[in-house]
Amino acid sequence: MTFETKEQVLEKILAQEKPKCPYCGVEMSLWEVPPVNFSDGLGWGVPYLYMCFNDECSLYVQGWENLKENYAQNASYRCVCYPGTEQYECMPVFSPQGARGQIIDDQVLAAQEALKNAIKEGFSKLADCYVAKDMVPVLQMLMDATQPERVRVKAAEMMGDFGELEALEPMRNLKVGNPVLQKKITEAVRHIHERHFTRECPYCAEVIKKRAKICKHCGKDLTAGP
Repeated sequence: MTFETKEQVLEKILAQEKPKCPYCGVEMSLWEVPPVNFSDGLGWGVPYLYMCFNDECSLYVQGWENLKENYAQNASYRCVCYPGTEQYECMPVFSPQGARGQIIDDQVLAAQEALKNAIKEGFSKLADCYVAKDMVPVLQMLMDATQPERVRVKAAEMMGDFGELEALEPMRNLKVGNPVLQKKITEAVRHIHERHFTRECPYCAEVIKKRAKICKHCGKDLTAGP
């Protein structure tokens, strides 16, 4: 059985025409389902729904009075639709702002598309560098904080594969806020040392041969330990 990723589902939905609310005729907004159970505890079964956020929608307007009168609840309903279907349901909301935090607007979609393109472009450049075993642009992409995280993580892995000793210092001094990326950088530094049979002097931090007993830079005896 093949399972679609959340990104694949979103891409398919965006290719479809937005539905209109059957109660007011207003175009519905794409809504990201929050990671919580609903109703029977099984959830919605989909990562995205369409929802009507028209505050003048008859369902929403009448819902306040209906729930107050029959259930003593200060709440209302908003109409939701399963993407690609004509299956409409009602979802309770407890304020005019309820559920608005999950609206996926055009700006968010544009940002997601820009990120997707940046990742695709970054991976393409890294693939060319890997074939050419060109370390410099890979190191530059790793150091570039504007690059997507996935691109920088891949760049770190590649530096471990064919990075040279001169890349160690900038990599050692590179501090990032992402623990996953920082771990990849640390692993890459270790792999570079392993490939070149080197290590760093515990006293002066200069690169020396792995089997060296005296540091050629600071003259410290390495057999006694730091």
